[in-house]
Amino acid sequence: MCLAIPGKLVTIATQHDEVFKKGKVSFEGILREVNLSMVPEAKEGDYVLVHVGVAISVVDEEEAQKTFEYLKMIGEVDEELGEESGV
Repeated sequence: MCLAIPGKLVTIATQHDEVFKKGKVSFEGILREVNLSMVPEAKEGDYVLVHVGVAISVVDEEEAQKTFEYLKMIGEVDEELGEESGV
């Protein structure tokens, strides 16, 4: 199943074109490069929902934590982040 997973935006790569804006998002320590073009308002330290490598919305920290814990509980985090997640 393809779900949006919340993660913390750690760094934003310097880009001259918003369409190709990328950043590193941490999913409890697992870093992934993510396309940020759909969330131009996102800044380092924000939590974003990521679906198939694209940040689709900015969410608050409490919502992100609750969602991540629920997804871990039902086993979706391993499926979405791969075997290296180990959560």
